[in-house]
Amino acid sequence: MDKVIYLDNNATTKVDERVAAKMMPYLTERYGNPSSIHSFGGSVMPDIEDARRAVANLIGANFRNKDNCATEILFTSCGTESDNAAIMSAIATQEGRKKIVTSKVEHPAILSKCKELARLGYTVSYIGVDNRGRLDMEELKREIDNDTAIVSIMWANNEIGNIYPVEEIAELAHAKGALFHTDAVQAVGKVPIDMSKNSIDFLSLSGHKLHAPKGIGVLYIRRGVRFRPLIVGGHQELGRRAGTENTASIIALGEACKIAAAQVAEEVKLLSSMRDKLEAELLKRIPKIRINGDLDSRLPNTSSISFEYIEGESILMLLDIFRICASSGSACTTGSLEPSHVLRAMGLPYTAAHGTIRFSFSRYNTMEEVDTVLEKLPPIISRLREISPYWSEK
Repeated sequence: MDKVIYLDNNATTKVDERVAAKMMPYLTERYGNPSSIHSFGGSVMPDIEDARRAVANLIGANFRNKDNCATEILFTSCGTESDNAAIMSAIATQEGRKKIVTSKVEHPAILSKCKELARLGYTVSYIGVDNRGRLDMEELKREIDNDTAIVSIMWANNEIGNIYPVEEIAELAHAKGALFHTDAVQAVGKVPIDMSKNSIDFLSLSGHKLHAPKGIGVLYIRRGVRFRPLIVGGHQELGRRAGTENTASIIALGEACKIAAAQVAEEVKLLSSMRDKLEAELLKRIPKIRINGDLDSRLPNTSSISFEYIEGESILMLLDIFRICASSGSACTTGSLEPSHVLRAMGLPYTAAHGTIRFSFSRYNTMEEVDTVLEKLPPIISRLREISPYWSEK
């Protein structure tokens, strides 16, 4: 079988071999329940705490306070759970406040929860973006008011890669007495994050976006911020998230965070060099394409490219013949013919939005793989445009 060229790393990443090796003993040998009284299970708890420390170190959080009890790192099942837990805790603890402020380009984990809360009587304000996906900061300032319980703005966008000024927005929220949450699932491990130098209250991250397994996430909760558990039951996670600890995946996430902390600067250079080469060469070789997003403030690994007058799904199917994996900027695979909510919010013309492809790189990609894409993609675009009724350039 030909080698897969996997350029869909914003969807999920390969588990690092070092991470997989680290977690295996907790699946086959050290499988005891860490909450057990007996030593076989209880001896696993120090390893969980070592993983918690590694997560905290990666994002500049506090591992333990002076009383050795209130960690800022809460293990969850995924980024979606973390997002939901932050929002639900905020509206439960901010008594009398019935408003949520977010953006039109958030992940569905946020937007779907906000839609549900709107049906329950909460007010939700969705901040718009410009044609580069940049937040309307003036609208944001107007919408944060004394009725706002929480503001939730992602650190980096999963489709176009934009990085948003979340540290500044946290200050705006606090000025009105609101809490601030950021979905940093795409940012952690790709950009420097130091929670000791900002006032963000909640931060969500997900293991499978930084070479750990699926099914493990984290909610950062700033020390002193009141928190109401989303999942109740047992006493795990200091009573803030019930459920037997997913030990092997927690250990894996800790190892992934150690690796990311050690090589984030090196990875940023590698990822951005591959992204920049792909974009520069495609702009030379293919007419009528556009690079989407804020080119001055975006993730190093993410490239959203619109190929006008053709369908993104067709591009993906032809790329798949060559074992090249990317993703579409539209929701066609869900049965909708509408472009993604991010591209719609940006006001991208339908002729471009329907032909949008996202390439997202990881440490496992190479320049040789970029060269292969540059070889295979231009003929695909030409072929599709030849049969497109909307393509007028001959």
